[in-house]
Amino acid sequence: MIGAGPVGGALAQKLASREGVRLVTLIDPQGHVAQGKALDILESSGVDGFTTRVIGAEVVTAAAGADAIVLADLAAAGEISGESGLSLVAQLLRVEQAAPIVFAGGGQRELMLRISSELHVTARRLIGSAPLALESSVRAVVAALLDASPSDLSIGIAGVPPRDAVIGWDAATAFHQPIAAVLAPHHMAAVSGRIPALWPPAPYTLASAGARVAEAAALGSRRRYTCFAVVGRAVAAVPVMISRGGMESVLEPALSRHERTVFENGLR
Repeated sequence: MIGAGPVGGALAQKLASREGVRLVTLIDPQGHVAQGKALDILESSGVDGFTTRVIGAEVVTAAAGADAIVLADLAAAGEISGESGLSLVAQLLRVEQAAPIVFAGGGQRELMLRISSELHVTARRLIGSAPLALESSVRAVVAALLDASPSDLSIGIAGVPPRDAVIGWDAATAFHQPIAAVLAPHHMAAVSGRIPALWPPAPYTLASAGARVAEAAALGSRRRYTCFAVVGRAVAAVPVMISRGGMESVLEPALSRHERTVFENGLR
């Protein structure tokens, strides 16, 4: 876990509490911050009932040998991105050349593309988890409209948030039936119009999504999630199958003709 900011700290806590992995190493140049948050997480293990080890470190070389690496936000500098992010990943690649890299932030699409094109990292290793967090936010909004639980809903998104993302209403379901049976068209349009306001998701929502994706990539659980992936010369939110070592495959998003037009415009 690189970055002990709000997202990174929450993500480390979430990963540890899920108990899918044995060890979480929280890395940040502000080593005392990473070590302090790691200690806080460990102290909560007695209350939350998990046994995952969490340690802090201050150099990226501590990520060598990891089953999955997450890029989050640095305590002093915020979300890992831009030239500094590219330089950090270049350092990382000198010590770890196999682990998938999960991008937990909402503003890391450009970094993913540059890592693919400039550092020649295979697209399979690059996974952005923020679209999964956006799906959770959309489900929460729709659940409130229907007076339901988000777990009763299946709603996918695709494209490039915030402006060129679409909700796949035609394939969405509520209570295991087409969502159109219970949600009026004007409500669908209103929720679609709220996507820009829901992006980027809040830190805890980003952390929850990042934990699920990182765990799937580390453990090889073959899970289907909506994530940012390198698609041709663009990075877009698409459904992907994640297995040990990264993306197993990029799946075709289930979209209507209009939704597909918006999606394709986003790729341009």
